Amino acid sequence: MKFTELGLGESLLKAVKEQGYTEPTPIQAQAIPVVIEGRDVLAAAQTGTGKTAGFTLPLLERLSETNPHMKKKQIRVLVLTPTRELAAQVADSIATYGKYMSYKSMVIFGGVGINPQFAAIKKGVDIVIATPGRLLDIASQDGIDFSAVETLVLDEADRMLDMGFIHDIKKLMAMMPKKKQTLLFSATFSREIKTLASGLLKDPVLVEVARENSTAGKISQVVYPVDKSRKRELLAQLIKANDWKQVLVFTRTKHGANKVCKQLEEYSGIKAAAIHGNKSQGARTKALADFKAGNVQVLVATDIAARGIDIDQLPHVVNFELPNVPEDYVHRIGRTGRAGMAGEAVSLVCIDEHELLRAIEKFTKSSIKKVDLEAFKPDPSIGAEPIQNGRGGGKRGGGQRNGNRNANANGSRSNSRNNSRNKKPSKNKPENNKPDNDKTPVEKKKKPRNPHAEKIGSNLQAKLDKLDKKSNNNNRRK
Repeated sequence: MKFTELGLGESLLKAVKEQGYTEPTPIQAQAIPVVIEGRDVLAAAQTGTGKTAGFTLPLLERLSETNPHMKKKQIRVLVLTPTRELAAQVADSIATYGKYMSYKSMVIFGGVGINPQFAAIKKGVDIVIATPGRLLDIASQDGIDFSAVETLVLDEADRMLDMGFIHDIKKLMAMMPKKKQTLLFSATFSREIKTLASGLLKDPVLVEVARENSTAGKISQVVYPVDKSRKRELLAQLIKANDWKQVLVFTRTKHGANKVCKQLEEYSGIKAAAIHGNKSQGARTKALADFKAGNVQVLVATDIAARGIDIDQLPHVVNFELPNVPEDYVHRIGRTGRAGMAGEAVSLVCIDEHELLRAIEKFTKSSIKKVDLEAFKPDPSIGAEPIQNGRGGGKRGGGQRNGNRNANANGSRSNSRNNSRNKKPSKNKPENNKPDNDKTPVEKKKKPRNPHAEKIGSNLQAKLDKLDKKSNNNNRRK
């Protein structure tokens, strides 16, 4: 299939061609036609499959089909993301593919001044890409009008739930018109995602490209057993011996990320930068830009901050510490091997993390290759110690929440969730939590139905029930 068969206009096709793309990825081929049709969509896609363009392209196409008279502070499309970096990535995609179209878009997140965001919305914006916390701050001060929203996108909805954004999302939804198109993209079809989807989506099309526990086939994975105290030394040795030019390293905590950076630079002369929720937005943007430009050899990140890091042909990902939640391992190594490219994922595993490793292998249904390095052979006299849960963290305004999706030794989830901070609205500007019924009517151009989209459409619950039944049968066979 070609992009020319998906129902996109000439302006979009020209921009796509300039990026060197002629054939859509599976998620794009399935999602684009039905989004253009105006259908609600529930999509599960593995990271690196091109899902961002899978919704930005058809959203831009739909914007070109209507020309409403917008009132002050009204917007037409809202994209919610869990992190600042992912919001910036979506904004870049919209700017890239919409370069030949007339529209206004902006990004809203914390870590930067709020007043310029108020001013930009007041001037009029078609598309807003935002993190829930900062957007709710603006909405509670009557700084934005959702009554004309045509399409709502929840990108990486599973992570937003993990980060405690569910209450903010519900508050924002109460301000929007009931009649709108809703697109929900998630890496998993968990029980929580199904519950959220059932309350938000109307007769959606189910698009599933990869199961939640799958990893990209072109990513080679290896585990190096090593004592915790020697991980930094081994990491430096791997980088230097293999002449790695660009390495993304994951730690559990913000403090751990800072520590690894400092040690790599001070003891090994390797230029590194950290990216996490305690960093200012300017520092995070600079660190990512320096890493992409090759000015920084190693970027050390926490799980939450890494969402939205989209780097073409990133060759190496290193788990300096294994994640407490197995799904995060899949997301981490998915930063490499993107768009069909080859990649390498390395995990430095100490005795404390053996149970976490077993949980990951069980989750992915695969055994990861173990390589023993004689020079870094673990000391058998060292016993395992409990691992503190370091996932989450950061300030509300930056799109960060304490995920607190706690895990026990085998990586299973607990049911605890962080509650959203209930911010009181300004006394002078009360919170407006009801949609404006005086919505400006929009005249839409009629367009022939897309036969490709017709073939994809189906009933959501029937498909979800079928997935659950299939999963239960597989479990019984085991």
